[in-house]
Amino acid sequence: MLVPSRRRLRLEVWIVLGLSLGQSAVYSVVQLLDKLTKAPLAQGTSTLNRSQSSREYFDLTYQLLDIVFALVPVVLVIYFLSEHRAGLPGSSRHGATAFRKLGLDFARPGKDALQGLGLAALIGIPSLGLYAAGRALGITTAIIPSALDSYWWTVPVLVLSAVRHGIVEEVIVVGYLLDRLRKFGWSMPAAIFVSSMLRGSYHLYQGFGPFIGNAVMGVVFALVYTRTRRVMPLVIAHAILDTVAFVGFSLFGKAIGLG
Repeated sequence: MLVPSRRRLRLEVWIVLGLSLGQSAVYSVVQLLDKLTKAPLAQGTSTLNRSQSSREYFDLTYQLLDIVFALVPVVLVIYFLSEHRAGLPGSSRHGATAFRKLGLDFARPGKDALQGLGLAALIGIPSLGLYAAGRALGITTAIIPSALDSYWWTVPVLVLSAVRHGIVEEVIVVGYLLDRLRKFGWSMPAAIFVSSMLRGSYHLYQGFGPFIGNAVMGVVFALVYTRTRRVMPLVIAHAILDTVAFVGFSLFGKAIGLG
């Protein structure tokens, strides 16, 4: 089977990013400009998980549909990473090679879980300080991790949302993008820089503090990936961070005056 040309790979990357995090980055920049031209950034608010209907089961339906369709670009990435390998010795026609290539499997659950917990602690604790500093400096909006109404399904949906973010971001912005940029002949430092800037850019709607924090997180996660060749610890770490933020705010935010 023919190896895809760089031109085709570039088109492939633009398609993937245009359907996923690249699109989010463009909207994020526009939302930031909207907030900056409306009022001081410190007076702005960024809500991460919004209610989409006042009717409970329609809201649940919308939330689940958002989660499912957000994962479609990940499926596309798995397909792109698999299609040119199918038929080669040792490859699988069902995408198993792509999952192994990304390290998105359960080959070492214990080690992945421990690394994920460690990364979550490494990133999560300084992030609280960075958020406080950003608010004090007026460069970060007030962030509301969840504005969902309290239903029996609220916590499970927030957990699923956290896992969704972990899978989408780490598979696309780390595993897939680093692979493709290296195939373009980019050096690893340049590829990591672009990956981390992309991660920061689609958080710009929250302000400049989250941009900086997520860019630094992107560098750390990319460096870990280059050493382990596994996105699973990154997915676990990201899911833990978002779960703590989403569920913690949903359960305790209003009680401590954050909502």
